[in-house]
Amino acid sequence: MASPSNREFFRTFARIAALSFGGPAGQIAVMHRILVDEKKWIGEERFLHALNFCMLLPGPEAQQLAIYIGWLLHRTRGGLIAGTLFVLPGALAIMALSWLYVLVGHAAPIAGLLFGLKAAVVAIVFQAVVRIGLRALGNGIRRMVAVLAFLSLFFLHIPFPLVILAAGLIGWVSARSGAEVFRGGGHAAVQSGAVRDEDSLLGTGIPDHARSGHRGVIAILAALIGVWLAPLVVIAIFAPKDSAFVQIGFFFSKMAMLTFGGAYAVLSWVGQSAVDHYHWLSPREMLDGLGLAESTPGPLIMVTQYVGFLAAYRHPAGLPPLLAGTLGGLLTTWVTFIPCFLGIFAGAPFIERLRENRALAGALAAITAAVVGVILNLAVWFALHYWFGRIADRRAGPFTLPIPDLGTIDWFAALLSLVALAAMVRFRFGTFSILGVCSLAGLAWVLVV
Repeated sequence: MASPSNREFFRTFARIAALSFGGPAGQIAVMHRILVDEKKWIGEERFLHALNFCMLLPGPEAQQLAIYIGWLLHRTRGGLIAGTLFVLPGALAIMALSWLYVLVGHAAPIAGLLFGLKAAVVAIVFQAVVRIGLRALGNGIRRMVAVLAFLSLFFLHIPFPLVILAAGLIGWVSARSGAEVFRGGGHAAVQSGAVRDEDSLLGTGIPDHARSGHRGVIAILAALIGVWLAPLVVIAIFAPKDSAFVQIGFFFSKMAMLTFGGAYAVLSWVGQSAVDHYHWLSPREMLDGLGLAESTPGPLIMVTQYVGFLAAYRHPAGLPPLLAGTLGGLLTTWVTFIPCFLGIFAGAPFIERLRENRALAGALAAITAAVVGVILNLAVWFALHYWFGRIADRRAGPFTLPIPDLGTIDWFAALLSLVALAAMVRFRFGTFSILGVCSLAGLAWVLVV
């Protein structure tokens, strides 16, 4: 089975990384255009096969797809190079923006741009609810799962992992029983005229390294697990007790293993935990971070680096705050993305076995339905904290009702968000257009008012 040269492989995946804007859909489209249509290194069916496998795993599916295709083309080394290049531009950009945010983020022009970015983020997340809901909620049972997920998170404050686990269990049991409500959503249809596997560089055969025994896989996984956990052991032993490093390391490690459903789903959990539980940042600062992540290349979940930066910056434990923030951001990125390599290197050799697993497909379909409710929870939470200056939690039996103070509403913020949402849903404006227009509108509003 042929492979591209090392130089061409590196240059191609570096190019993909530099162009990977627009969230997972845009990133996957870039990879498809370059690797399937342009380079013809991989065929359409194999590309979709790999994508569906990545959808089963926790973590950013676009990065995992890059790792998987890199592994196919150049073994373990190829997977490591492709996956690292995919996150590198975003990691560097978010780190630079985090520095700027704490140094000059409150200057009027920067504040105005961030104000507008927040409106765009609210619109983008609500638009994600609409887009994913149209695809994932094909029957009443799926819609009910989405509603229950929203109610569980927004009113009952049930932990995100439990909501995802319950949805997966419902789908798994349903599929095992022979019910059809969670069927569908397997392989996407191959488009007519697409590059066929037999016409691609890889062809249709199984690569030799995919036939290797369990011993090689176990050795790779053991090395990666050691690399992943080493910083956690070091900070557990040496980090000052009043620093945030231990909390950062263990929280984001747990998050990395539970990020089913894409970035928007897990950011609901990350945002509320970072704001309400750990008090690392405010809701408005979380919105700022998501706006920055939307405007940079790489996985949207890279916003966690910004969260880790602010957490360590504000709890430096004797270190210079900027140094502590930098270390906190790097630690967050490390423990968030290393597990992506684990999932691919462990599962890719056995992908054919997973491909036809109906129970697993049912679990994934139910999780996808629940994700619609999870993202709606994120959208409402963001909107309330952006539009209103004060929100009070009121208990009503088992429910906690967030009641906004209507006297603190920012009418321009609400109007800008709704106009941006209408532009995306009704008039098909792109993400970058919305980010740019809203940022300029926010800048003009702050400078004029």
